[in-house]
Amino acid sequence: MLVVQVLGPIRAWRDGTELALGPAGRKAVFGLLALAGGKPVTRAELVDALWGERPPLSASNVIHTHVKHLRQVLEPDRGARAPSTFLPAVGDGYALTLPPDGVDVVRFRSLVARAVPVARDDPRQAADLLGQALGLWHGRPLADVPVLDAHPAVVTLAGERRAALARHAEVMIAIGAPRDVLPALVEDVAAHGLDEAMHALLVRAYTAAGQRDQAFDTYNLVRRHLAEELGVSPGPELTAAYLDAIEETPVDPAPRAEPRPASSGVNQLPGDVFGFTGRHAELAELGRVLGAGQTGARTGVPIVVVCGTAGVGKTALVLHCAHRLRPDFPDGQLYVDLRGYDPRSPVTAEDALSRLLDGLGVTGADVPVDPDQRAARYRAELADRRVLVVLDNASAVDQVRPLLPGTPGCLVLVTSRTSLAGLVALHGAHRLDLDLLPEPDSTALLRTLIGERVRREPAAAAELAAQCGRLPLALRVAAELAASRPDSALAELTGELADRRRRLHVLDAGDDVRAAVRTVFSWSYLQLPTQVALAFRRLGLHASPDVTPFALAALTGSDQDSSRRTLEVLARNHLVQPVPAGRFVMHDLLRAYAEELAREHDPAPERSAATERLLAHHLATASAAMDLLYPADRPYRPGVSVTPPLAFSTADAARAWLDAERPTLVALCRFAEGDDRLRYATDLANTLFRYLEGGHYADASAIHECALRAAQRSGEDGVLAAALTNLGALRRLLGDYDQAAKHLHEAVELHRRTGDHYGAARALSNLGIVQERLGEYEEAASLHQEALALHQRLGSRYGEAAALLNLGNAYSRPGHHADAAEYLERALELFRRLGDAVGEASALANLGDVCANLRRYPDAVRHLSEAHELFQRLDHSYGVASTLSNLGNVHTRLGDLSQAHRCYTSAVETFRDIGHRYGEASALNGLGEILRTAGRLDEARDAHTSALRIATATGDQDEQDRARAGLGVAHQHA
Repeated sequence: MLVVQVLGPIRAWRDGTELALGPAGRKAVFGLLALAGGKPVTRAELVDALWGERPPLSASNVIHTHVKHLRQVLEPDRGARAPSTFLPAVGDGYALTLPPDGVDVVRFRSLVARAVPVARDDPRQAADLLGQALGLWHGRPLADVPVLDAHPAVVTLAGERRAALARHAEVMIAIGAPRDVLPALVEDVAAHGLDEAMHALLVRAYTAAGQRDQAFDTYNLVRRHLAEELGVSPGPELTAAYLDAIEETPVDPAPRAEPRPASSGVNQLPGDVFGFTGRHAELAELGRVLGAGQTGARTGVPIVVVCGTAGVGKTALVLHCAHRLRPDFPDGQLYVDLRGYDPRSPVTAEDALSRLLDGLGVTGADVPVDPDQRAARYRAELADRRVLVVLDNASAVDQVRPLLPGTPGCLVLVTSRTSLAGLVALHGAHRLDLDLLPEPDSTALLRTLIGERVRREPAAAAELAAQCGRLPLALRVAAELAASRPDSALAELTGELADRRRRLHVLDAGDDVRAAVRTVFSWSYLQLPTQVALAFRRLGLHASPDVTPFALAALTGSDQDSSRRTLEVLARNHLVQPVPAGRFVMHDLLRAYAEELAREHDPAPERSAATERLLAHHLATASAAMDLLYPADRPYRPGVSVTPPLAFSTADAARAWLDAERPTLVALCRFAEGDDRLRYATDLANTLFRYLEGGHYADASAIHECALRAAQRSGEDGVLAAALTNLGALRRLLGDYDQAAKHLHEAVELHRRTGDHYGAARALSNLGIVQERLGEYEEAASLHQEALALHQRLGSRYGEAAALLNLGNAYSRPGHHADAAEYLERALELFRRLGDAVGEASALANLGDVCANLRRYPDAVRHLSEAHELFQRLDHSYGVASTLSNLGNVHTRLGDLSQAHRCYTSAVETFRDIGHRYGEASALNGLGEILRTAGRLDEARDAHTSALRIATATGDQDEQDRARAGLGVAHQHA
């Protein structure tokens, strides 16, 4: 049976197994189909939802590709030509066919519809039905697909939840249980600060719960906001609730006002915390700080530093607050985990700036290399924008200071285990010291997590909260332990845990809250079977918090099936957290605890052997994936010492594994360098080069820079030469020609010194492309000829094909198109014979460009269209952008300016996304030329100016000349 969740992050299960739905765009398509309730959604509607008024040329094909992959996930056993049961084509669109109770939104609406007519006569039944309905929610609708935040179906559904929440609050007040709805009401009014009807409900709930002070505070706060922001006084509904609070006589609820929509900017926030409880005073204090910033009571950027011990709930509080504040920051919400307390991989300010800039749309080579310039670019991007910035797990002021916006309008929330006094003294930050949960809130959290057992045994629940040090993370671990024993009394459990705390002698029983955390972790750890406990310790040795059965199998020397079952046991014990696609994550405290246990219990040789297997298995599997994707250059990749643990049946499966494991592969490369496993760092870089050059430039930079450091420490000239070649080729792709030439010249000399003719040929080819970009065509052709001769001497057919391709490009640039076509046709034939799809697509693309220059336009369109389709199938971002740009050139010559405009616009966006500056400059110049022809001179000048700026920065002489010529013509016609 297929079950779908849209009330929160989009998820799906088939027969109890969660499905990997894929990237955000694919999830968006799936989510829209699920929201349609079985009705067909046209392809045009899907395109409009994902891209709006400016869809890329390939939009329809992208939708088709998403549907194809979704069908494979939903029906893996369906034959290639068999019709789809779950996702059939209907007219010019698709429908998701599910049983009536297969989508949570259907169950939600059914429960609400059943509750409404009985609310007056049987409020307890209505409360139960509405409680069930609201319990289906796990965040905002389609929470992990921010592109759909403002979609009408999503906005409507969010409004339905608020309406259900209001009805639930009304009946809960009526049956005398107002306390149970206070957390949800507090959360809602914080997110919708001017909603008088919901504030009135909250005032009434506080009054009914006997909390008159909170009722008065709520009324006064919203009264102030209404006056300051709208210049109005509270309406009759809110005023009546306030007067009844004074008289302590509740009133019947009034009709609900419509909630205002949430913001639609970029949202990087992780999901809100399930069962968030308490912290009312802290939330109110955060509200006051924000209010001061909004009313002009302060001139700088509001900064709040939430401090507290490990596990006290800093991140939970800040994320909960951030989700409530989203509508107040319509330009976006940025988030970065600085991992300040991770002993192996804290995030530097420079890396954090790259991630934040990426969220703001500044990627690739547009991210300045100099740290000060990078920080300045970040501040410039935030100027005059209302953005919420969350900096999680900071360990030092220097880690935070470069990440602060420079102008008012933004809000910064920081979490840290230290006070970060420098931020308070120099930047006026407001420090909020987060203490342990108060006893009532600790018990309330246990009640949320465990249920009625807490009400039946209040004394035992209070004791359990005390044993956990009233620490939220520890409380959650203990609650999971209690939930795993539903037939045991809480009193029995607390007695057993107290005994174990004495027996363990983990830490002295003093005032050290950290000791309580470790002790509670140990409770769950000591419940584990021997092999599961070993697995837990092994996870502490992993370089990444992202865990898979594959990684655990390598660490423990077991098989993946048993490792998957082990991870499920650990998840049930709250020691790892399951996430989609069969993966798990591990909290940094638990990772530190697991590593501590490993060092205490496992001999160093065993730990070393475990990480050796982890590195070897990932390298071997990456190599197997590359062999399937790029078989022609297999002889020139590093050999592997173990049999790959995974076998890939298709190229798509190999690429999907690399995509999913890319962050882990980066982490392993860094771990290998830091742990003196230098050869693994360099071998990973050499193995992954062709995959990473397809557009994963940020990760490519991280891996190749890490490999260069490892190679320099190794003292081996051959290893250093390969690392310099890889990094030089990457710098060439990013348009940094000076640095590329420096690395490549050094690499050529080292390759020649060590007698590595293949490496020398590869470095010469890249150096030739650099010279070509700099306008040195004769030098470029000479370098490519030298590389071709070396490859032919070695019998390297792939290298020969690549050299022919490069020669074709070198001859095409100065206008020798007939010679270029000859080289490119030879390259195309060789690539096809070798089965190298990327090489084939590249040769087709360049041959199409040459055919256009020879005025063979039908051939040009045919070659370029074939290349574009092939690059799309290969998920090769650079190739897709390049063929679109070249198609734009052809359509320009054919006079089809509308089609050319679409091609160039899509190409510019894609080049910009992946940071390919040479391609962006070329596409911008093409765009400027057609805009000029269409008489849109101002826009033409803007495009050529941007192209000139980029080409000047990269040293690309051809595009500089082209941009200057375009600007000159545009000015003449002005």
